Amino acid sequence: MSAIDAAADGAVPKGTARAKVPARAWISWTALALMTTSSVASLRPSPTMAMYGLACVFLYLVPALVFLLPTSLVSAELASSWKGGVYRWVSLGISKPMGFLAVWCQFAMTIFYYPSLLGFVASTLAYVINPALAASGVWTACVIVVVYWAGVWISSRGTSGVAGLASGGLIIGTLVPGAVLVILGLIFLGQGNASAAPMDSDHLLPAWAGLASLVLIVNNFLSYSGMEMNAVHVGSLKDPAKQFPKAIFLAMGLVLVIFILPALAISWIVPAEQLSLTAGIMQAFETIFAEFGTQWLTPIFGVMLVAASLGGMLTWLAGPSKGLLLISRQEGYLPPVLQRLNKNGIQQNILVAQGLVTTVIALGYALVPSVSSAYWIFSVITTQVYLIMYLLMFVAAVQLRRKDPGRARGYRAPLLKTLCGVGFTASLAALLVGFVPPSQFGGGNTLVYLAIVGGGALGLGLLVPFLFYRLRKPSWKLSENTENTENTEEAAT
Repeated sequence: MSAIDAAADGAVPKGTARAKVPARAWISWTALALMTTSSVASLRPSPTMAMYGLACVFLYLVPALVFLLPTSLVSAELASSWKGGVYRWVSLGISKPMGFLAVWCQFAMTIFYYPSLLGFVASTLAYVINPALAASGVWTACVIVVVYWAGVWISSRGTSGVAGLASGGLIIGTLVPGAVLVILGLIFLGQGNASAAPMDSDHLLPAWAGLASLVLIVNNFLSYSGMEMNAVHVGSLKDPAKQFPKAIFLAMGLVLVIFILPALAISWIVPAEQLSLTAGIMQAFETIFAEFGTQWLTPIFGVMLVAASLGGMLTWLAGPSKGLLLISRQEGYLPPVLQRLNKNGIQQNILVAQGLVTTVIALGYALVPSVSSAYWIFSVITTQVYLIMYLLMFVAAVQLRRKDPGRARGYRAPLLKTLCGVGFTASLAALLVGFVPPSQFGGGNTLVYLAIVGGGALGLGLLVPFLFYRLRKPSWKLSENTENTENTEEAAT
């Protein structure tokens, strides 16, 4: 049994479990902080918050305190006490149907996540080929379709080494471009150039023009999501009670630096009214490199950003669908055709089905007049679907503390009810606010916006899993003998 499994099981006394773990299995709290930073931090949301100028600091800090912190500490307790991830936590805390809903939302959010991620890739890639393409919905749709299906092909072959590409993305596509952008931005201001956004104390808070003026903060919840996956490593710490909070606060500080400073740099260089939500980073690089006569660096940095994003996509592609597959085989939630594995042991049919939906969604970029509007809509739907899972997780955590208070926990979150209350309230508020059209897209049809966002979030996040659950059949449950036979056949192949 690994250190993580031992801590997650929680069935043995703490001292006994620790005594059996070899020293080489431990990781330092600083290493965990860096792992968390690499999986959460990204430059992709920077243009979104750059629209707010100096107020982006406030808009990043608020969700960090009311969402990132509760999510991190609560999921750490759950991960160090029960193996099986969010499905087991919610199933034990609430019910099996709600557990299926939670794991489904964890998977379903990727259906809209890939179009938004690859929309960013398309706009960035446009600056390597022809910057005019960044505003083309047809170009964006074509890139999404081609790149996604290429990723499915790579993943279905069970290619190893993808994780290495993704881990290198923190340096190649995040730290280096982010540092260069901030340093050149500071030099740009130091030379006497005026900032495109006001940087005085009067602009520390966003201007209030009604609820729609704060809608873009919803996107930050997605930026901070995924902490429940990193929490599984809490069992690899020697003293989780002391070291995990240290790791989380260090990670929060690093993530905030990576999020805030590049966003500020973009706001110094590119006026808010000219910013594209998908191509804003490349707009900033193009402007700042032109200022210093090094425009030839723009396509190079574009390739770096694209490589990092593609590495992250390949890592995420098979992960959530793998979890859905395992639960569906045990409980029979999905029809047999979606439970089949290819000769490499990959859930290829789920990836293909997901790809068909992604292809249809990609057409939205070609149909919606503004690429930025399409990007925002898909980001909101992604966030809302994922927030359903977090709402269930917070409820389950309180229930599990009440139902099984004596269970040995590798890490016990302080003030659990308060953390869950804050996290639940923030998540619910963000989910509801997502239905309000943001002020930046005030010229569109509100009813159309509500239909797309509501249909996408509620349809994919609630209706589809409800239908799967209601239509399930006993024959969909894969028996242990069938699973063993299939594994034997795959090994022989």
